[in-house]
Amino acid sequence: MFEFSSYHIVLTIVGCAILFAHWLPRWISGREPAASALLIGAGYLSFAFIPGTPSPFNPVNAPKVWEMTSEICVVIGLFGVGIRIDRLRVWKNWQATVRLLAVAMPLTIAALAFLGVAAAGMTLATGLLLGAVLAPTDPVLASDVQVGPPLEGGEHPVRFTLTTEAGLNDGLAFPFLYLGMSLITASSWSLGLFAEWLAMDVAYRIAVGAASGLVLGRLVAKLLFDFPLENALSKTASGLVAFAGVLIVYGLTELLEGYGFIAVFLAGLTLRRSETNHEYHAKMHDFVEALERALTALLLVALGAAIPVLMPHLTWQVAAVSFALVFVIRPAAAWIALSRTALLSRERLVVAFYGIRGVGSIYYLSYAASYVALPNAPQLWAIVACTIVISTVVHGFTAGVAIERATT
Repeated sequence: MFEFSSYHIVLTIVGCAILFAHWLPRWISGREPAASALLIGAGYLSFAFIPGTPSPFNPVNAPKVWEMTSEICVVIGLFGVGIRIDRLRVWKNWQATVRLLAVAMPLTIAALAFLGVAAAGMTLATGLLLGAVLAPTDPVLASDVQVGPPLEGGEHPVRFTLTTEAGLNDGLAFPFLYLGMSLITASSWSLGLFAEWLAMDVAYRIAVGAASGLVLGRLVAKLLFDFPLENALSKTASGLVAFAGVLIVYGLTELLEGYGFIAVFLAGLTLRRSETNHEYHAKMHDFVEALERALTALLLVALGAAIPVLMPHLTWQVAAVSFALVFVIRPAAAWIALSRTALLSRERLVVAFYGIRGVGSIYYLSYAASYVALPNAPQLWAIVACTIVISTVVHGFTAGVAIERATT
């Protein structure tokens, strides 16, 4: 009559993991970002050692599930980053962001591609794809290093730079991902392939993503604040309608073959410029943040559950790539990129080191795996998982203190 359902066991485990991961940091550091590492750890321990738990979704064999879940997380996270920024400021304040995107990200991709070939035995195409997957910083797990919610400010140059970098580099890494996928499929370089990549994946998709974000973001703002003026949607207490706008912006941009990640970030920026002092911005942010945290928690528990599946592929070469990215490649590339900027040495060091990796990398790899038969797929997933674990532990437990010291 009585039996244990694996489904209900999973619900109980996930609930306990989320509650524990957010409760424990208040005893240790008092900082919630530490929950990211604990969520992964709780997922690993629960699914590895509790009897009756089903086998987790294997990202190597079922990348589509991971792609769809992480895609929504990143979309919501990017929009949330956009609406956080109260003031766009002058060009001088964007200089560091532009340098991180134009210099640090390509350097990181090149270094990871080289390391993938030299240390992990990958082909150059697979190494390039690895670089594209791991180069972007994460807009979802980096809330402790970003600017404050709307109407609260806190836009110190360090926070501003890390926020805007995370908002834009997820979309701008996509061309490199497409190039890696194309080279894996084609098995060789050609002038025609490179020219098509420049025209379509670089010029067209970026332009469409930027234009869609600006135009559709303005349209959503009009619908929220201006029409009908006497009974506008912004007078409601729900952020759900804004989330609907995010889905429209992302969906339409992707249908036009543009980069939806760029579009939703710019839509968030554009929406934030409308009725800048309206209290609805705070309501919208709170709703988006709550949704983002819920989905991210589920994804991180799932990642922890999948670690036993990936453990056989966790070789010293895999670990070397992950540690090199977190402790050498990103800090060195960003330090070089930030030379001759307005940032002080201490600020420059903090920005260089806190390039947090997370959900964005899961999405990029699962997206590529859903459309291309990836060589070294288990190894790629092991590198991504190992990097996220290292980043959430090292960055998650130290970011709050480091940012406070750099901004005071």
